Amino acid sequence: MPYFEKIPGERIYLSPINPDDAELYTKWLNDLEVTRWLGSTGSVFSLPADGDNPRGGDRLIGGTGFNGINQANRRATLGIFIGEAEDRSKGYGTEALRLLVDFGFKWLGLNNIDLHVHSSNARAIRCYEKAGFRAYGRRTGAILHDGEWMDDVLMEILAKDQADQS
Repeated sequence: MPYFEKIPGERIYLSPINPDDAELYTKWLNDLEVTRWLGSTGSVFSLPADGDNPRGGDRLIGGTGFNGINQANRRATLGIFIGEAEDRSKGYGTEALRLLVDFGFKWLGLNNIDLHVHSSNARAIRCYEKAGFRAYGRRTGAILHDGEWMDDVLMEILAKDQADQS
């Protein structure tokens, strides 16, 4: 299945969603190890009744994108996940974040990009910090996760912060 290199990186590139990947996305979005961090464990995804990728192999490894782009205030919320366990903790998420943040600031004219993360998801928090995000707030006991109340950590990066890192 063809992927179109929209935002090239060093080891990965970001590509528009390919409709042929519906089955793989359905698998991932029904995997509790993926959805437990996305806040969608109670959702069930299925295929209709009728039936971001490592550079070396044109293989889909996850999803990322902006939600709720607010052009008037030049801000957006970002979401990301890596689908297969063997592709996690290899730096793909950090690279994908950097590519998408750069795209948001340079091409979409955003000034502020934020995200939400469970306080117990240390791996994701480290990834976001490596990509330049900083915590700016916390909603205490806002997420019921594995039967326990967790905090929702709010993180952001500003266009000027990214410019300072360059």
